[in-house]
Amino acid sequence: MKRPSPRRIVVTGGPGAGKTSLIDALQRRGFPRTVEAGRAIIQDQVRIGGAALPWADRQAYAQLMLSWDLRSYRETEGRAGPVFFDRGAPDVIGYLRLCGLPVPFEARAAARLYRYDTLVFIAPPWPEIFIGDAERRQDLAEARRTYEVMAEVYPELAYTLVELPRASVEDRADFVLERLAAAP
Repeated sequence: MKRPSPRRIVVTGGPGAGKTSLIDALQRRGFPRTVEAGRAIIQDQVRIGGAALPWADRQAYAQLMLSWDLRSYRETEGRAGPVFFDRGAPDVIGYLRLCGLPVPFEARAAARLYRYDTLVFIAPPWPEIFIGDAERRQDLAEARRTYEVMAEVYPELAYTLVELPRASVEDRADFVLERLAAAP
């Protein structure tokens, strides 16, 4: 399988496992990044009184996440070097599975057509750093289940998962960059 250009590097896993903190650290080092769809959609939907929320209309929420992820993907065209994605389109499939909802054709098609780098970094559940907030209403048990679903979905789509160490944000950033440099 040919590597996409630019390298689109996904960081996935359950909520509260340090994904965004890692991507923020990589951005501080000069790497471009995308913004996680889920949190932004929740904020927008709450602000406008919308129902596309994980605690209201999960199917509509998933559709908005997929649209956001595809837009983020297209916006990276022509960028140099790796671009770090705070989740990717396959996460939508994982979310739908987690919720026991059908995975529509367009979500499967997007996962086939919009390919990321074959190395995908997955953040394991980490109780010591897990914190809920207004947008993150999941508990640690759901965070674990989310991790497990993502650990199934990405390999099914021919990605190789690399589990992030439970380490400082800077050590995690070093780990990611070292793994990418060593990848063929």
